Amino acid sequence: MIDQPFRSGPVAAFALCRRHFVAAAVFSALVNLLYIAPTLYMLQVYDRVVPTQGLQTLAFVTLALLLALATLALLDRIRIRLLVRAGAQLDAVLAPLVLDATLGRPDAPFARQAIREFDALKGTLSGPGVLAVFDAPWVPIYILVCFLVHPLIGLLALAGGLVLPAIAWANERATRTRLDRAQAIANASYLNQEALLAAAESVRALGMRRAMVSRQLRHREAMLVAQTGASFQGGTYLSVTRFARLALQSLALGLGALLAVDNQISGGAIFASSFLIARALAPIEQLVGSWRPIAQARQSFRKLEALLADEPVGVDATRLPAPTGALDLEGITVINEARDSVALRSVSLRVAPGEVVAIVGPSGAGKSTLARVIAGALTPDRGTVRFDGADARDWDPEQIARHLGYLPQDSLLLAGSISENIARFAADRGEDRALIDSAVIAAAKKVGADDLIRRLPGGYDHRIAPGGRGLSAGQTQRIALARAVYDNPSILILDEPNAHLDAEGDAALLTALTQLKAEGRTILVVSHKRGILPVVDRMLVMREGAIELFGPRDAVLPKIAPARLRRVPATANS
Repeated sequence: MIDQPFRSGPVAAFALCRRHFVAAAVFSALVNLLYIAPTLYMLQVYDRVVPTQGLQTLAFVTLALLLALATLALLDRIRIRLLVRAGAQLDAVLAPLVLDATLGRPDAPFARQAIREFDALKGTLSGPGVLAVFDAPWVPIYILVCFLVHPLIGLLALAGGLVLPAIAWANERATRTRLDRAQAIANASYLNQEALLAAAESVRALGMRRAMVSRQLRHREAMLVAQTGASFQGGTYLSVTRFARLALQSLALGLGALLAVDNQISGGAIFASSFLIARALAPIEQLVGSWRPIAQARQSFRKLEALLADEPVGVDATRLPAPTGALDLEGITVINEARDSVALRSVSLRVAPGEVVAIVGPSGAGKSTLARVIAGALTPDRGTVRFDGADARDWDPEQIARHLGYLPQDSLLLAGSISENIARFAADRGEDRALIDSAVIAAAKKVGADDLIRRLPGGYDHRIAPGGRGLSAGQTQRIALARAVYDNPSILILDEPNAHLDAEGDAALLTALTQLKAEGRTILVVSHKRGILPVVDRMLVMREGAIELFGPRDAVLPKIAPARLRRVPATANS
C-alpha cells in the first residue's frame, strides 16, 4: 500500500530524511575541525620538536595526531553511512510513488526514465559531491586561518577560492547545452533499443537486423558526437582547475618560504600554509568535479516533482459497494496523442446490468479506445464514466478494477507464472494463497482454458518470459481471458477476444460468454467475428469516433450486414 501523505512529491520525502542530512552536516563540521590537526602537528614538529630536540613532545603530539585522524576517519565513515541511510529512506518512500505514477501515467513526460532519474538522484546523495557541499561552508574558515598565519597567505587562498569557482562556472556554460543534447539523444536511443529488443523476432524474420543495427549506430554516433565535444571541453576546464590548485599550493609553499626568510612567519608555518590552502580549495575542486552530477540530480528532482505533481492526494473516500453492472457514458471525448484529431467524439450511452453489447465498426473507428476508457486504462479528455451512477473518479482505482474484467487487444501477459497472471498477482497484495488458487482454477475452467493450461510444462506454475514470450497467440489470449473473468467481476470489457482463437477456442469463448451472461455479468465485446452474436443483446456501431447506431441486435444487424450474413448463427445448444 502506498503511503498517500507523500503524494505532494519529493519535498515531503526529503523532509523525512532531514535528520540524516543535519547529522551528516554536524559530523562534517567535526571532520573539518579535525582536518586542522595535521597543520598543528606540522607547526609543533618544526617549531618546537626540531629546534629543542624534544622527543617526548614528539611522542605526545604524534599520539594526539593519530587519535585525531582515527576520530576523523570514524566520523567520515559515519557521515557516509548517514547519507546512504538517507538514500535508503528516500527509496522506501519515493520509489513506490514513482513506480505507481509511471504505471498510472505512462505517457507523461519522462515517465519511462523516471526510475532512472530517481536512482541517479539517490546515488548523488551519497557521492563525493554532497560531501563537498557539506565541506564548502568551511572554506571561508580555512581562508580565515590562512589570514591568521599571514595576510599574504590569506590573500593567496582567497584568490584561489575565487578562481576555481569561476573556472567551474565557465565549464558549466560551455558544456551544458551539449550535455543536455547528448542526454536527450541517449534517452531516445535507449527507448529505441528497448522497442527493438521487444520486436527482435520480427526484426530477424523480416531481415531488418543489419538495418536496425545501422539505425541504432547512427543514433549512438549523434550521441557520441555531443558527448565527446562536451567531454573535450569539460576536460580542458578540469585540467585548468587541477593546474590552478597545484600552482596555488606550490605558490603557497614559495610564499611561505619567502616570508620565513624575512622572519615574518616560522619555518613550520611554511608547510602549514601550503596544507591550509590545499584544504581550503579541496571542497571547491570536489564541487567542480561533481558539478555535472549535482546539476543532473537537481534536474532529476524537478522531473520527479513534475511527474508526481498531478498525482491525486489520497483521501479517505467512502468505500462504495460492488457495482451491479450498470454502465453510463456521458459525453466521452478523447483527443489522440498528437493532439491534432479526436479519437472519440462525445460518446454517450447506457448499458443495463446483465446486458451483452457488441461494439463493431471499421478499423480506426474508436472501438478499442472506447474499451480502454471504460476499463479505466485511458482517462478521457472530457466526459464521465459511471458505474451504478457513481463517477468512476470517485472510486479507488484498485477497488473498481477488481470489479472490472478487461481483455486488451494485445492480451499482454507479464513475467511470472500462469497462475500469477490469471490472479492479477493478488499474492503480492497479501491475499490468501488458497483462495487465490481456487479462484484461478475456477476462472480458467469458466473460459475453457483449464485443459490447455494443464498440458503446459508445470501447468499453472508454468513460467512466462518477459513480454509474454513462450506461448502462442491463441494460448496467450485464452489465459488473458481467464485473467479477465478472475474473481467474478461485474463488468467485462473484451477487446477482440477471439482474434487469435481457433475453432475450439471460438466454441470455448461462446460457451463462456453464455455462462457469464446467465450469471448476470455486463459484457461489452469488441469483435469483427459473427460467432459471438448469439449471446449479444444490443449492438453499438462506431464510425470516426462517434456512435453511428446503437440498439437491439436484430434491429441493428440488418442495417450493417449484407443479406446473406444477417442470420444470427445458432448456438451450440440450439
